[in-house]
Amino acid sequence: MTRFIFRRALLALSVVMTVMAMAFVLTRLSGDLAISIAGPGSTQADVEVIRKAYGLDRPVLVQFFDWTRLALTGDFGNSFFFKDKVATLIAQRMPVTFTLGFAGLGLALLISLPLGILAALYENTWIDRSASLLVMVGQAMPSFWLGLILMIVFGLQLGWLPISGTGSWEHFVMPAVVLAFTAVPALTRLMRSGMIEALGSDYIRTARAKGLSRSSIIFKHALRNAAIPVVSIAAVQLGFMLGGSIVIETVFALHGVGYLAWESISKNDFPVVQAVVLVLASIYIGLTLVSDILNALLDPRLRGA
Repeated sequence: MTRFIFRRALLALSVVMTVMAMAFVLTRLSGDLAISIAGPGSTQADVEVIRKAYGLDRPVLVQFFDWTRLALTGDFGNSFFFKDKVATLIAQRMPVTFTLGFAGLGLALLISLPLGILAALYENTWIDRSASLLVMVGQAMPSFWLGLILMIVFGLQLGWLPISGTGSWEHFVMPAVVLAFTAVPALTRLMRSGMIEALGSDYIRTARAKGLSRSSIIFKHALRNAAIPVVSIAAVQLGFMLGGSIVIETVFALHGVGYLAWESISKNDFPVVQAVVLVLASIYIGLTLVSDILNALLDPRLRGA
């Protein structure tokens, strides 16, 4: 098990380093950063002063290794637009993103687990087909479009919920619903297939032969085994949600890390963009590592993979 964890951790570290390189390169491919910082109407002399002031006149490899060395210590530099440390900006915005992510994941589990169980218990019936239809719609529907529909109906027409801001828990209701809707299809399918497989196994037939009640067979025996892959994959879904929060936070103007990324992109604030990409990717990679370890603990056959 120790060797498995070491191999997975080494792979995760290599992916993080790859993300760092890609984030650095992509910001440079967007154009001359000195010209973007100087803004329209600036002279060539102004651009050269900015290029020297921000170290953009140095070789690209030197800039990359300097940024990598500082980033690994948690120092992402200073924001050009917000005039503050990038690490401080991310730390201030991260609670909003985590609140939205955990709320979306919790709501997704509350919907997908019962839905998957019902679909498995009533396989090939109208209940199963209705669940499959909901899964298909959820998978095909763009999250930003659903967010706009909720804002129009529940925010503007009915006036039940605020459509933007982070002032209270009510501001997180619609964004959490949208975020949960993106995760429900995968979790529901996994719960359904796991329950169908569990209900057809030998130990369930033995439990029925012993005369155990239907509820005991479903919730005490079948669900315990069917939910194992769902619990392990929930960590990966949380990573997807945190990464996908950029779109949701922008639509609902939630001032989290995702909204910070959008602001920074629109302002050409590349130190913040690089840091946000690295932080969100690292969180996702870390959650994936946790999921791999949980799967290996639950299924020893995976430790040799």
